[in-house]
Amino acid sequence: MTPEQAGLVFVTPADYADEARFHEACAVLRRDDPIHLVETEDFVPFHVITRHRDVHEIEVHNKEWENAPRPVISTLEADRRREEQGDFLRTLIHMDDPDHRVYRALTADWFLPKNLSRLNDQLGALARQSVDKMADLGGECDFARDIAMQYPLQVILAILGLPESDYGRMLQLTQELFGASDEEMSRGQTLEDLAAVINDFFVYFTALTEERRANPTDDLASTIANATIDGAPLDPMETISYYTIVATAGHDTTASSMAGGLHALIEHPDELRRLQDDPALMATAVDEMIRWVTPVKHFMRNATTTYVLDGHTFEPGDAVLLSYPSANRDEAVFADPQRFDVGRQPNKHLAFGFGVHYCLGAMLARMELKALFSELIPRLASIELAGEPTYMQTLFVGGPKRVPIRYRLR
Repeated sequence: MTPEQAGLVFVTPADYADEARFHEACAVLRRDDPIHLVETEDFVPFHVITRHRDVHEIEVHNKEWENAPRPVISTLEADRRREEQGDFLRTLIHMDDPDHRVYRALTADWFLPKNLSRLNDQLGALARQSVDKMADLGGECDFARDIAMQYPLQVILAILGLPESDYGRMLQLTQELFGASDEEMSRGQTLEDLAAVINDFFVYFTALTEERRANPTDDLASTIANATIDGAPLDPMETISYYTIVATAGHDTTASSMAGGLHALIEHPDELRRLQDDPALMATAVDEMIRWVTPVKHFMRNATTTYVLDGHTFEPGDAVLLSYPSANRDEAVFADPQRFDVGRQPNKHLAFGFGVHYCLGAMLARMELKALFSELIPRLASIELAGEPTYMQTLFVGGPKRVPIRYRLR
């Protein structure tokens, strides 16, 4: 595979679903052209950043590298629409300082360790329910759909304070939003289809905002609905956008790590036995699952000034794609990076980003994974694949769509 061929995986949704091909392409670029220019007729030219040290450097220099005008890869057609009509959403990932710092602070307390620690009992109970569900399913299930997609959804929507009757609707909308490049998951393949999905979020969360402003409670939804900046409430788009990013990213990426993590354990039975024999490895195993899957595939950054990176000079307006899966398999940082290692230390993965945009929910994601696998691993008598796992076609966020398994529980 040439560097030119390798660069095309970043604009080809099907290549993200082919893990072997994708990681082969990343290895080619890290070795031969780590700051590679991708030019196609459908996307603005951008350089893909594939080495850990370079991704890290750009993340740290957030003033020289901003999210605007595009925080994620978009087609030229989508760029034109944004210039004419504005963004569909304005979430934390769209913002730069000082707005980013101010808006992030509105909910940051919810994700502090002292507050999240209060969820331990709830997470443990949900984990037991999930494994009991596996027992009820009779020794076969689709772990991705039946377990992994359900557990973190219950957690984040309970934190928001949404009724259980709405969980199915939120799961469907999330899959349509993040699965827009996958025909099986998307509502359609046009910008109008995506706009319709986002409009459904707006309708739902507008009603929620009105209700929580009229009848505030102690949930996260009330915090967002009643938040103020300089004494003024958030405008409708910013309120709805805040709900949308918390409700979707708050469960989808964790679900991908859960499903992909179990897939990795099945494919590496020695590591599964190692974890069963030494439960103290659970914390490092969880971080290895997150590194291995890396559900957020990239963010874009845009140069605000002339900047020299590893001998390459960028000019203002130049766009780069930070490839987190590539950075997390970088041979210069990770010993034997293509090996799944439940005891990996150190594990300096960038799956949650770095710097000012570090994921708000990183600790919660780790807690959920630890709770589920701490319940499941001791109860596993045997496990194997019951079919071929499939992964989502995507350009932004994704992981397993299906992980069919056959198992016996103690």
